[in-house]
Amino acid sequence: MAAPMANAPQKGSPEDAQRHAVETSALAAADLAAAMPRLVLEARRIAMSVQHGLHGRRRAGTGENFWQYRRFVDGEPANRVDWRRSARDDHLYVREREWEASHTVWIWPDLSASMDYASRGQAPKRERALVVAFALAELLVKGGERVGIPELMRPSANRRIVERMAEAVVLAPRLPASLPPEFGPSPLSEIVLLSDFWSPAEEISERLHMLAASGAHGHLVQIVDPTEETFPFSGRIEFREPEGGARLTVGRAESWRADYDLKLVEHRTRIRAAAERLGWSFAIHRTDRPASEMLLALHQRMSVGGGPSAMPKGGGHAYVSGGPA
Repeated sequence: MAAPMANAPQKGSPEDAQRHAVETSALAAADLAAAMPRLVLEARRIAMSVQHGLHGRRRAGTGENFWQYRRFVDGEPANRVDWRRSARDDHLYVREREWEASHTVWIWPDLSASMDYASRGQAPKRERALVVAFALAELLVKGGERVGIPELMRPSANRRIVERMAEAVVLAPRLPASLPPEFGPSPLSEIVLLSDFWSPAEEISERLHMLAASGAHGHLVQIVDPTEETFPFSGRIEFREPEGGARLTVGRAESWRADYDLKLVEHRTRIRAAAERLGWSFAIHRTDRPASEMLLALHQRMSVGGGPSAMPKGGGHAYVSGGPA
């Protein structure tokens, strides 16, 4: 998404563009490091507010801890029947134990240059992605899960997971990319991608297929600024692509609004279709909505499991099923 720039320097040689990108990234990293304590506190506050009323993500399987009783199903081995519980009424019951194999959730917050965009009065998309990522990790670890960041942090169930994630992000060794890194999640892993997803749809689709090749399940959350949804610009505006440096000056920006809306719907339709082909979910979150709203919807979506059909449709701002809201 090209950001409007009123007084931006003119684009020079490729070397100048690369140097500018490095300098911009360094400044963004410094700003992020300064904001990190505030983001950590905000994430913990949101996680605490959402935690009440949430149901856990426990699953039946081999383990030591009792989970629940369920009705006996014809064809099961008779030695699975809990005769003490079954003696209470006329039905046979099986005593299920909780699945105790550690479940890994990989959370990738997009930290690329386009995520630094923010319109007046809104938080940068990068900060919202980090707050949701930290708060989600806090909830998952409290629920017995392991959380990792691809290429930055190995999966961990440490009680100080938020601080560990924040440190890994601040000490990231290279310039952030617009697409999640290529890595090999296990078939039982779950992947959460928090990004504006303004990269070309075909590139996003290719990366999703690579990540899903092992059988891992995933969730895409597109984080956008309100102006990226509504295109409120008018008059003479210069737009700059924050990562490639391309510029476009528009004389009557309002005349572009209808075409912009069509392109936005087309782009999202292609991403949603790519996700649904893999059984992944796709959601949209605007930065003018509470982060807790997105966190609750995402956690519930992960708890339900299954394909995109389980995702709420058009019933709120956290999950949006259509084009511009």
